[in-house]
Amino acid sequence: MIVITAPTGQIGGRLLEILLTDTRTRGEELRVIVRDPGKLPDAVRARVDVVTGSHGDPEVVDRAFAGADAVFWLVPSNSPAPSLDCLYSGFTGAAAKAFTTHGVGHVVGVSALGRGTPVAGRAGHVTASLAMDDLIAGTGVAYRALANPTFFDNLLRQTASIRNHGLFTETVAADRKAPRAATRDIAAAAADLLLDRSWTGTGEVPVLGPEDLSPNDLARIMSDVLGRPIRYERQPLDDFGAALIGHGLGEALAQGYLDMMRAKDAGLDDGVPRTPQTASPTRFHDWCEQVLKPAVQA
Repeated sequence: MIVITAPTGQIGGRLLEILLTDTRTRGEELRVIVRDPGKLPDAVRARVDVVTGSHGDPEVVDRAFAGADAVFWLVPSNSPAPSLDCLYSGFTGAAAKAFTTHGVGHVVGVSALGRGTPVAGRAGHVTASLAMDDLIAGTGVAYRALANPTFFDNLLRQTASIRNHGLFTETVAADRKAPRAATRDIAAAAADLLLDRSWTGTGEVPVLGPEDLSPNDLARIMSDVLGRPIRYERQPLDDFGAALIGHGLGEALAQGYLDMMRAKDAGLDDGVPRTPQTASPTRFHDWCEQVLKPAVQA
């Protein structure tokens, strides 16, 4: 049995779609942990075992992991927490105990690039995510951390600005090239690991996308796909932090995003070489055609 956390999110939702349609899943029971089962499509609810609640709750994960062979683990980024340690390792603590209690064999977690780079120790959310990986690995479970860069899909948060003003913002230098990936490729990598559980020990599985891209590259490709000029504007970190707090994010978590973005501009995502094994398939141009363009035109 495979247990999927965050099954209504960008990655977990896509993973669930893959597992429900992949022929390799035949004979495999699927269970999801979800706060609101009503957010699952009726057709999905009919085919999975549903455990209602938060996967940060000891009682919930104790029920959900009973009889589980493998778990997909993703910490929800919108969980209220007083610190980054509470958001990641604190949230994961109950699950880590339950992995051992129930003899879960394999865990696949959503994490980040950066381990081994000079700035990894002061990279905010990434640093906390890597500590979470160490916590899970320390339980003795076979663990693979999906080491991810910035998602293409983050641009969907700026759909209105792209549509109405031909503008998107980030905090990194305009010519700063770095790996970027589509969330659907991350979900596909998770599915492969969950369905072929021949691996042992602990390690990372980088999902780097097919090429490094700068904000200027993104603007050029979006302009081409959308058929209109799209420009990039670098947002000062102080303005970015103020916007996060203005949207209700706590000071510690907002500072974590600032530290992460500062580290990305200093090369946080540059430590893993792109190889056939680490390069995920979705090109940014194709993602724009298939995902961004319909959203902008809606």
